[in-house]
Amino acid sequence: MENSEKTVVVLLACGSFNPVTNMYLRLFELAKDCMNWTGRQRIVKGIISPVGDAYKKKGLIPAHHQVIMAELATKNSKLVEADTRKNFQKEWIETVKMLRHYQDKLEAGDCDHQQNSPTLERQDSSQKKSLEPKTKGAPKVTLLCGADLLESFGVPNFWKSEDITQIMADYGHISGNAAQKFIYESDVLWKHWSNIHVVNEWITNDTSSTKIQRALRRGQSIHYLVLDLHNLYSSKSEDRNVGVILATLQINTAEA
Repeated sequence: MENSEKTVVVLLACGSFNPVTNMYLRLFELAKDCMNWTGRQRIVKGIISPVGDAYKKKGLIPAHHQVIMAELATKNSKLVEADTRKNFQKEWIETVKMLRHYQDKLEAGDCDHQQNSPTLERQDSSQKKSLEPKTKGAPKVTLLCGADLLESFGVPNFWKSEDITQIMADYGHISGNAAQKFIYESDVLWKHWSNIHVVNEWITNDTSSTKIQRALRRGQSIHYLVLDLHNLYSSKSEDRNVGVILATLQINTAEA
């Protein structure tokens, strides 16, 4: 397929990233290789958007630490950057609203707004010009998620059903290679199967934030799996938000 028919894609990953692991960043690279290989789409940007304090997740480290960790994790990446503006907002923002926000920005052609945006501000002017004739329409925002986020679609009151439908229909998403089972078991995901891309990691590594936290609780080494966390995670951090209802459950249960 000719370059003139390619769609530019910006990947958005929303989550607690507690902590950011190398496999989170690796998923962006896998997605880029997979989508670029199809010849129909070209991934030019990846964005990590941590949830912030308002999410109220048990063991979630304070927002200012999330910001530093996300920025350190992405500072040497040519593809991925951290957007940490929402970390200090008083309310948690649903994923579908974040997708809509980024898509609106891209469709408006706002390539020069605040740093850490979903635009191509890291490209110099000559690179921007070279992109324009090779792509069709405005860049499209697509949700990038691991199997754990995909599995959460099936948790009662964790997501609004209309939000899942909108994400699948309007934005689509890319997941890791453990996603097939969850797609098969969900009628909504199955309906939008054509808008879901599953990427395979042939160099396997099943590191996850959950496993990192478990190792830390047990006093086991996590060197070379994540950045140096400078003792951010401890028995004290594990007690953060204990007994507090997760923001998404608060909102969706109240509206049910």
